[in-house]
Amino acid sequence: VQLVESGGGLVQDGGSLRLSCATSGLILSSYGMGWFRQVPGKEREFVASISANGISTNYADSVKGRFTISKDNVRNMGHLQMSSLKPEDTAAYYCVARPSTLGAATSPQAYPYWGQGTQVTVSS
Repeated sequence: VQLVESGGGLVQDGGSLRLSCATSGLILSSYGMGWFRQVPGKEREFVASISANGISTNYADSVKGRFTISKDNVRNMGHLQMSSLKPEDTAAYYCVARPSTLGAATSPQAYPYWGQGTQVTVSS
């Protein structure tokens, strides 16, 4: 299983970015996906997750209403649409996946597969 993130970059306060996660080596319709983020010196933080069938989602309170997670089981892609970005959203963002048809997990321990990360920097 391989996960490759893209779409990170530098954006101004209030701007938008769309992160993508290209997957391979798996049948995405049988995998839940998620996004975590991490700032150097701090613990990983849950951002959003989606169930295998795409029906259930979970969001961290800090991003609710601003971020939208989605997955395309045909193209084997996951996405995180980020709007109204704030400087405190600056972090490395990681795409994760787990072989489960259960709900949208929020714990990092639930996800055995992680991408390498993509940096998002929001300037004030």
